[in-house]
Amino acid sequence: MYKPKILVVEDDPAITNLIRTTLDTQEYQYHTAKNGAEALLDAVSYNPDVIILDLGLPDMDGVEIIHKVRGWNMVPIIVVSARSEDQDKVEALDAGADDYLTKPFSIDELLARLRVALRRSRAEEGAAQTQSSIYRNGGIVIDYAAGCVYMEGNEVHLTPIEYKLLCVLAKNTGKVLTHNYILKEVWGSVLASDTPSLRVFMATLRKKIEKNPSDPKYIQTHIGVGYRMIRQ
Repeated sequence: MYKPKILVVEDDPAITNLIRTTLDTQEYQYHTAKNGAEALLDAVSYNPDVIILDLGLPDMDGVEIIHKVRGWNMVPIIVVSARSEDQDKVEALDAGADDYLTKPFSIDELLARLRVALRRSRAEEGAAQTQSSIYRNGGIVIDYAAGCVYMEGNEVHLTPIEYKLLCVLAKNTGKVLTHNYILKEVWGSVLASDTPSLRVFMATLRKKIEKNPSDPKYIQTHIGVGYRMIRQ
């Protein structure tokens, strides 16, 4: 049975040991790197299924590592950092990180985020989504070829903007998307004045696909950062 390979990039020995012990209990394979140079080399030679990355490394900033890795590889990257400001999260996610966990963190939450990243990675490897494919998540079905959306078997009538929003979220299921990323994908530009419009369209989209929009099941809000489609 294949055991996923995890690359842990962390310069704090105590945190490294904690993560290593955690991965041992789940029988994951792993390799550790204590600086950016080692991380970039291991990202090529070890070919990990997921990278767990600290941002505050001794030789380079973790965001720079994300940019470099994203130049040739779409391996899921989970940031685990002491930086807790929204701007730090947005910068890392905009650079291409898939998730962001703030220190101190719960081991159970780290494992949950890791499982989500692995599921998403396997799904993308199994079948790359194209415009002719069918997307299914819980009760949501998107027929990209027909441009139709169904909820629990019933067709949902969306505006063009709502449809674009849903498709962007669906094609990045499990990944936190920043406001700027969504604005660029849907509107083609990133203007601060467009953010309120994004919130309005997101609210109308939720009313059409969520049974209880005030307690959403599918589209999760990350306050000050963006949104995430949850895999059901």
